[in-house]
Amino acid sequence: MTPLNNKAPYGITTGSAATAASVAALMAIKGVTDLKSVRINVPFGELEIEVHNIEKKDSNVARASVIKKPYGDLDVTINLEIIAEVTITTNKVISIRGGEGVGLVTKPGLQIPVGEAAINPVPRSMIEENVKSLLVDGEGALITISIPGGKEVASRTMNPRLGIEGGISILGTTGISRPMSSAAYKDSLECQLDVALAMGYEDLIYVPGNIGEKLALNSMQVEKDQIIQMSNYVGFMLEKAVEKGIKKLIIYGHAGKLVKIAGGIFNTKHSVADARTEIIAAHAALKGASPTLIAEIFSKKTTEDMVDILNKESIREEVFQSISQSIKDKIQDRFPLKVEVIIVRMDGTVLNPSYKK
Repeated sequence: MTPLNNKAPYGITTGSAATAASVAALMAIKGVTDLKSVRINVPFGELEIEVHNIEKKDSNVARASVIKKPYGDLDVTINLEIIAEVTITTNKVISIRGGEGVGLVTKPGLQIPVGEAAINPVPRSMIEENVKSLLVDGEGALITISIPGGKEVASRTMNPRLGIEGGISILGTTGISRPMSSAAYKDSLECQLDVALAMGYEDLIYVPGNIGEKLALNSMQVEKDQIIQMSNYVGFMLEKAVEKGIKKLIIYGHAGKLVKIAGGIFNTKHSVADARTEIIAAHAALKGASPTLIAEIFSKKTTEDMVDILNKESIREEVFQSISQSIKDKIQDRFPLKVEVIIVRMDGTVLNPSYKK
C-alpha cells in the first residue's frame, strides 16, 4: 500500500496515527532517524503512513509525530498532529498513557475504565502489536500519546456528553477512516446509552440534538445524562435501545424533526427525506381543515409558520395529538418499546399538551 496523501480516497484513524508515531519513535531509538514513512499492521492489513517529525532525545527516549491529513471528509481531527513519546524500559511491559490533548474518561459505561486515557481497545492493541515486534527480549516500552489542540477540538465532538474530559479520543476499529462514513458517529451516539445505563438511569429521553436537549432540561425534571441525542439516526438509536434492554422512552423534540417520524421516516436528515409539509397537511385534513387551510400550509417553508397557521384556526392541539399518536404507532410497529412523545416549538411550547406525566 502506498503512503497516504491528500488525494487518498480514505484517511487514517487517530489510532493508526498514534501507532505510526509510536513505531517511528521506537525506530529512532534503535538508530533509524531518517524515516519518511512507516509501515504498520492494522486490523484489515497494512498501512504505510507518512511521518511528520522524529526527535531522538537520548539513548532510550524518542518522540515522533504524524499529521492526520485531509481525505475528503469533515473530520474534526483532520490536520491534528498526533505525537508519541516512547521510552524503552527493562520491565518487559508495554504501557500506554495519554498526554496533552487526549481525553480522560470520567463516567462509567465506556470501553475504557473511569480514570484512564480515552485510548480505545483496538488502537491500544494496534500500538502494542506494532511496538512489540520491534522490541528485543527483556525490553518494554512506556508510550505517551499527546495531541496539541486536542482539548479545543474535543468541544466539537460527542466527548463532553460522554464524560471524556480534556481532549479527544484515540479511536478506530479498522485503521482507516472512509469519507462520509457515519459509523464512528453512530458509535458515539450509542455510547450515550452505555453511559446512562451504567449510571443507573432507566427513564431516558431521546432528543434530536442540542436544541431538544436544552428545551428538555428547561422544562423537565431530568438530569443531563438521562437525555440521549439521537441526531438524525432515529431508527438506529431505537434499535440500540431495544438491544440494550430498554423498555420505554420519551421522544422529545422540535416539530421540524419529530413530525417526520409520523411518516415512517427513521433517518430525519433533510437530504434523505423531508415530508414535514405533507405530514402536517395530512393530519390537518384528518382533523377537518379546509382545502384553503391545507393550501396555506403548503405555502409555508418552515414548521414554525405551519404551527402559526394551525393556531389561527384553533386546531393546533388536535393536529399534533394526531401526529404524536402516529409517531408512537410507527415506532411501536417496528420496535418493542413503550414510547411517549412530546412535540415542542422553538420557544418550548408543547404542541401536544395532553401529554402530562
